Amino acid sequence: MTPSLPLLAVTLLAAGLVRGPGPAVPPGNDPASHPVPDPVTDVVEHVADHAAETYWTPQRMARAAPIGLLAGLQKITALPPPVLAPGPAPRSAARTGVPATGGTGGTTRTRQAAAMPPVTTSGTHWAAGGSVTRTTGRVFLTMNGVDFVCSASAVRSANRDVVVTAGHCVKDGAGAWAENWTFVPGYDQGRQPYGAFPARRMFVAGPWSRAGNDDYDVGMVAVDDQDGRHLTDVVGGQPLGFDAPQGRRTYGFGFPADPPYDGERLLYCAGVPHGDPQGQTRDQGLRCDLTAGASGGPWLSGFDPGSGRGTLTSVSSFKYSNDQRTMYGPYFGSAVRDLFRGAERA
Repeated sequence: MTPSLPLLAVTLLAAGLVRGPGPAVPPGNDPASHPVPDPVTDVVEHVADHAAETYWTPQRMARAAPIGLLAGLQKITALPPPVLAPGPAPRSAARTGVPATGGTGGTTRTRQAAAMPPVTTSGTHWAAGGSVTRTTGRVFLTMNGVDFVCSASAVRSANRDVVVTAGHCVKDGAGAWAENWTFVPGYDQGRQPYGAFPARRMFVAGPWSRAGNDDYDVGMVAVDDQDGRHLTDVVGGQPLGFDAPQGRRTYGFGFPADPPYDGERLLYCAGVPHGDPQGQTRDQGLRCDLTAGASGGPWLSGFDPGSGRGTLTSVSSFKYSNDQRTMYGPYFGSAVRDLFRGAERA
């Protein structure tokens, strides 16, 4: 049996979330290359409570934990931390002025190389700035009386108030809706440079709300404004893409909070997604060591590292327990488009 790990969760595995291994995917039939059209789905909506603005003290935020889907939480199994791939030298190392081998011009070349983020990585601190540092943030929420954290992104919308995240960061599958839900864009080591935006209305797809179907693990939230200023008036927003072509280089962002990370800085993965080799979902897989807390973080295709802009085509959803180095995210088809239409009219 191959359990899947919802990425909200860090060291937790709900025993009820075990899947059997699926059939091997024949060559040329990679679901990432040939996405199956969405069946007709419904949208489930929820009016959020309005306690979030006063609820989230700095102390509560610091104590909030990344956790798994709440179903079956009474039976949990600890998981080992991921093994990280060697990463590039941090930017601070380039500032030491130690010349690269081969001449006195090495220091300048090293600085230039360090300033350009790698286009393929399984987990690196995002230090290049740009729009993504403002539009991506942390979500703080309460589920069944416990405080949790996720990641999310502001997106362009008609009402200028829409946040996109994972479905399990909004509703516990067939269980409870989140309470005290608030989005902190641009979060950085405890700083909230753009303030916090509490939820107004929440949206998930029917298959997620009724059965926790991973193909529909997407949540959208319309947030309150700040003294008349809408979310994307303050931080901007990434455009959403639907029915996007597969096999394009994708950057996945988030705030992983399980060891070896602490949730305080924005990290990213980058690579070319592939289909689910287990054959159990229509999701895409991306080589990624980000841990729990990164759930709901945006996947951006057509991404420009210089500007920090791209098209949001998925979100971080789950990992399989026998492959903790691959993150999976749902394909954004017609069901997600319907979610967005509801959220931007809220």
